[in-house]
Amino acid sequence: MNLVWGVSRGLEAGDIAASLALVPDAAQAAAHAARGVEQLAEGRYDDAIAAFRQAHAAGDRSPVLRLNLAIACDRTGDRGEARFLMRSVALDVPDWDEPWLRLAESLRAEMRLEDAAAAYDQVLERAPDRAEALIALGAIRIQLGEPIAAQTLLVRACGVAPDNAEAWGALGLALMMAGELQPALTALATARRLEPARLEFAVHLFAAVERCQLVHPDARDKALALTEMECGEQPANPVAHALRALLLELDGRRDEALDALEAATVLASDSAELLALHGALLARALRLSEAAPVLRRARALDPEDPALASNLAAVLMRLHHPAEACALLEEAHRKMPQAEYVLCNAATATASRGRQGEAVALARRAIRLAPASVLARRTLACVMAYDDATSGAALSQALADVARLLPHAAAAPIIDPDPARRLRVGLVSGSFRTHPVGWLTVAGLEALPREGFDLVGFASAGWNDAMNRRYRAITSSWHDISALDDAAAAAVIRAANIDVLIDLGGYGDTGRMTLCALRPAPMQVKWVGMQFHCSGLPEIDWIITDRWETPPELAGLYGERLLTMPDGYVCYSPPADAPDCVALPALENGFVTFGCMNNWAKVTPRVLDVWARILRDLPDARLRLAAQQFCEAETADSVRATFVAAGIEAERVLIGGPKPHREFLAEYNKIDIALDPFPYSGGLTTCEALWMGVPTIALPGEIFAARHSLSHLSNVGLADWVADDVDSYHAMALRRAGDLPALAALRQGLRARTRASPLCDSARFGRGLARALRHGWAEACRRA
Repeated sequence: MNLVWGVSRGLEAGDIAASLALVPDAAQAAAHAARGVEQLAEGRYDDAIAAFRQAHAAGDRSPVLRLNLAIACDRTGDRGEARFLMRSVALDVPDWDEPWLRLAESLRAEMRLEDAAAAYDQVLERAPDRAEALIALGAIRIQLGEPIAAQTLLVRACGVAPDNAEAWGALGLALMMAGELQPALTALATARRLEPARLEFAVHLFAAVERCQLVHPDARDKALALTEMECGEQPANPVAHALRALLLELDGRRDEALDALEAATVLASDSAELLALHGALLARALRLSEAAPVLRRARALDPEDPALASNLAAVLMRLHHPAEACALLEEAHRKMPQAEYVLCNAATATASRGRQGEAVALARRAIRLAPASVLARRTLACVMAYDDATSGAALSQALADVARLLPHAAAAPIIDPDPARRLRVGLVSGSFRTHPVGWLTVAGLEALPREGFDLVGFASAGWNDAMNRRYRAITSSWHDISALDDAAAAAVIRAANIDVLIDLGGYGDTGRMTLCALRPAPMQVKWVGMQFHCSGLPEIDWIITDRWETPPELAGLYGERLLTMPDGYVCYSPPADAPDCVALPALENGFVTFGCMNNWAKVTPRVLDVWARILRDLPDARLRLAAQQFCEAETADSVRATFVAAGIEAERVLIGGPKPHREFLAEYNKIDIALDPFPYSGGLTTCEALWMGVPTIALPGEIFAARHSLSHLSNVGLADWVADDVDSYHAMALRRAGDLPALAALRQGLRARTRASPLCDSARFGRGLARALRHGWAEACRRA
């Protein structure tokens, strides 16, 4: 609260007059004090302090003056003096509640919640019906996870001050925390009625509706109907349009939701909160290039909001601007040192810059801040997969730690345990589009025998491109679960009577691995989509793999049973518009060009070190790099500087940023040999290199992601391009570069060889996938 007073609550004017009668120069003291009150009200705190000190020098020792001085000191950050004054006033006037209230507010502002609560208790001992104290103490109890204690206080506050929207809003939150959803809706609706233009109450009301609809399916429709009416009656109220937008998104009508939020931001173009909401919705709709400028506008209006900086950074990361994102997140962390999600975003952005060890350290710091945070645990697991220091056992444990924190549910029952019947197979992903998941799975699913399998799509992100249309064409029904939380999405899957659920998203951006913990299908399978290791989830029964990805000596790293495909674990769909392969560039150039076109998060300092060794030993060779992150000059310059520091001339390292897919593939026509990163190897990238006639030197490791290239190379008969260790990787690069005739011959026939291999044989893969799923289902039926 920011109350400023001349005659302070709890002291009568006569008491103050009597104390001033003892002041030697009462008139001068009163003038200084009055001026100080005005300056305090105007936010001129230093001037107010000076005026109050002048009044004190003139002889005013009254409790009111000292408390006003304490408030001014507190506003300037001099909390030590402020609290000393507040406590001294409380001692001098023991029955007065005001100094305790001001002390409580000061402590609460510094997030010393327990100390603040004790001070608020002192207020209520002296003034049991003081609404400000009841509301604030109730809010603290909410923050401390004590909703029942909060309710007791807030019900009293609503009784004392029935027209106080703050009291009703806080009561709604407390009720929601306690699971009393219908009363929460009533309380939050009351808060909105009292202050219809306050966005905070609209957002909390939406959250209550979202939770309530699982128990009361009509809650959303009723709330939406009322909000539609409100928008009609108050067309100029931006908050009404914002609430309508949130409810429309919950109803699966995201385009209408975006229109409604755009209307809200037109009505209140200077509202950072509404712009932040609009930017967040654009980000959820994966319209990232639109989300970024909206969030930048919001941040320009409220540059001190660390949460806003963090949200903008999250979008910038996905737009491949990790250095800018890191700068924003460092700022946000300084202002919110206890917010683990800021450190999680920073870990992801740092890994994207090729600083994997730093990323792991940031994720571990987030876990120390919030040991029970699913986000922190899954961030750690994701960044560990890119780090040289990660063992397979350590990553398995990190993923199990994520699973341990998730809510779990009993498995959906097998309705008809007939191992030979037609199966309903659900596919859940946010990547049903032109994406690695699409290129590596859709052809195999198209070849799955229709007479034995009915495919059903559960999309956790909305897309509409050629690859998405291929997925839709092979499914009998399609469900958009992007606006649903895990419990609601699991209910949709259960209602669809799915026998086998295949996760194609993992813990990626739009992945829904967490809903698999709720066991919406009797048999659950992990395949592609952030398939960097085991899932860690006991509810995932099987993982689709092959003999190279999970050889017997590594099978113990997996809690899932292994559905081992006869060939590779994926089926590559070469793009129809891929450029033609050209002759070996080295024949014309007179030097060998190595290349890597992988996500830069996969390129570790150890990888850079061996690449620099290769270039030093082949002084005429070049290295061509391309990654999305190189759209950011700072990231590209940092990589170039690393090579220069290793003794490699800058002009020998050619760095390019993102390009349209066909142009990206055409870059392979400038590369003789691809160098695979490690420990996180190329997946789709290696397939594309092979299709463009470029063989890849790979170094496999323990984890699933460390063995993708081994699988792909083995499937096209190039297992002899796989090294045993870093030294043999280096030696192989020198040896292969020294035999241009062999390279030229291999390149000439590599596309045809890849096309004829199991890697691209969709019919063969479809038959193998059908046998694998049928085997898993027969096991499930035997256990039913």
